[in-house]
Amino acid sequence: MKRYTSIIVPILTVVIGLFFGALVMWAFKYDAVAGYKALWQGAVGTPFAIGQTIRAATPLIFTGLGFAVAYTAGFFNIGVAGQALFGWFASVWVGLLFPEASGWLVLPLAILAGALAGALWAGIAGILKAYFNTSEVIVTIMLNYVAVYINDYLIRYVMTDRADASPFVGPNASLRIQWLTDLTKGSTIHAGIFLALAFAVIIYIFMQKTTFGFELKAVGLNKFAAQFAGMNATRNIILAMMLSGALAGLGGVMSGLGEFRNIFLMNGTAPEIGFDGMAVSLLGANNPLGIVFASLLFGGLKTGGTFMPLGAEVPSEIVNIVIALIIFFVGSKYIITYLLNLKKQTTVSAANIQEGSEE
Repeated sequence: MKRYTSIIVPILTVVIGLFFGALVMWAFKYDAVAGYKALWQGAVGTPFAIGQTIRAATPLIFTGLGFAVAYTAGFFNIGVAGQALFGWFASVWVGLLFPEASGWLVLPLAILAGALAGALWAGIAGILKAYFNTSEVIVTIMLNYVAVYINDYLIRYVMTDRADASPFVGPNASLRIQWLTDLTKGSTIHAGIFLALAFAVIIYIFMQKTTFGFELKAVGLNKFAAQFAGMNATRNIILAMMLSGALAGLGGVMSGLGEFRNIFLMNGTAPEIGFDGMAVSLLGANNPLGIVFASLLFGGLKTGGTFMPLGAEVPSEIVNIVIALIIFFVGSKYIITYLLNLKKQTTVSAANIQEGSEE
């Protein structure tokens, strides 16, 4: 029953979110059927749309995995966005430092730099949590703001001469592959999707099949019991946050070397891929496979939403309402779980009554 519920609850949250999104459209005199048709067409209706959906999902897989690792270890890493931003910045900067070097050297180095930057930034919260028991929620929220303003300063006064964006990285530091672009009729899909899928498998194996993954889960369930069992809780807290930050940093790398191929001023706002990644992780029940499917869903909503104003004269902001509703129902999934359990109990009781009457 538990496995059944873990699958059916996320599906129901999406269906309910889409239903209430339709109600909002009807309430404002928009054609909900035409709106969702346009959304579908813009998300998967053409090879170009499919490519754009996969491209939008790619960084979300990484940020979702990053949040899931921390969550499994018992931490709520709100700083995924800031960690992704540092990964984005570091990868682009490394790519720009070696414009003439071989891509076989520069691209792996830039990807590694992005992961390391995210890990180090998350490590600040991990150290404060491990040694001073500070709230990782408060610390990571504040670090998001710090990351945004440091990023903007470095772009404007270090990387460039008061420009709003960095130069573009060269082909040697780009994740774009021409045959993927041609296959999807000119979309911005890139090789990062293969990395994202590989890491989803790696994280699943790591969390389910390794001793360290077991220790992280044990620390998340009860730090003191894990310590009593001989596990190093302090070390595991720091490593869990750093692993979470490294994955988030790789999400930023996907934006820096794949989608945009540069970095620009955030103007006080952290990247959406961080917060969307948190929602993706919760919708996917913090399971790597569920995160992949949830990322594709969010990627489709983001991509298809841009088509709704043209295809059905429905504002694209409706998609944000749908996403918000899905997140809301994910957050209140205990209600759906309660109703499912209540239905099961009612069915069992009715069956028992029927058996008793037959006897």
